[in-house]
Amino acid sequence: MERSDFWSPVGLSLKVSLLAGIIAFLIAGYIAWLMSGKKFWGKTIVETIFMLPMVLPPTVVGFLLLVAFGRRSPIGKLFEALAGMPIVFSWGAAVLSAAVVAFPLAYQSAKAGFLSIDKDLLSAARSMGASEWKVLWWIAIPLAQRTLMTAFVLAFTRALGEFGATLMIAGNIPGRTQTLPTAIYMAVESGETSSAWAWAGLMILMSFLLLAVFGPRTEREL
Repeated sequence: MERSDFWSPVGLSLKVSLLAGIIAFLIAGYIAWLMSGKKFWGKTIVETIFMLPMVLPPTVVGFLLLVAFGRRSPIGKLFEALAGMPIVFSWGAAVLSAAVVAFPLAYQSAKAGFLSIDKDLLSAARSMGASEWKVLWWIAIPLAQRTLMTAFVLAFTRALGEFGATLMIAGNIPGRTQTLPTAIYMAVESGETSSAWAWAGLMILMSFLLLAVFGPRTEREL
């Protein structure tokens, strides 16, 4: 195997995981902030829907994404008309699937962080005329920064390991949509165990470094 063939899925996985982690973290964090301060009928149902990507089989998630963003769907047709290319079988589709499956972990962690904040502090800020944005930016985020950092790390690592949904909506096109998990799968299928071991070892190393860097820091702040 050529060096470029080895590093191509590595670079793509890092790009996809970073973008998916950021997207999942930002959306999940903001929704968690809104949901943590509200009580309404059906909240449990809404949050259960948020958690579904974490418990559904990856093939089901991938199928639903194909239905929602495929070339025959309204969203897929609109995107293709504007971008000149379909969403499916592109690296953007890999980002989409990774962000969807990473969302529940980011949401749960961010919500736990916001719920841990003393509500009297938030009420005092609002009573002094602070807008919701200022309350979030200057009070909630600093006080929940530990769990928010954990939320991003979880989103990134979950996106890095995403396989099933990505394979269904993005495929396994070398140099275009082939991420590390799909590359490992194809290497095992074709009998290239040395490449599979090398990629698997690299993923283990990256996961270990993330845990080593952020794990002790989280414990110190506890």
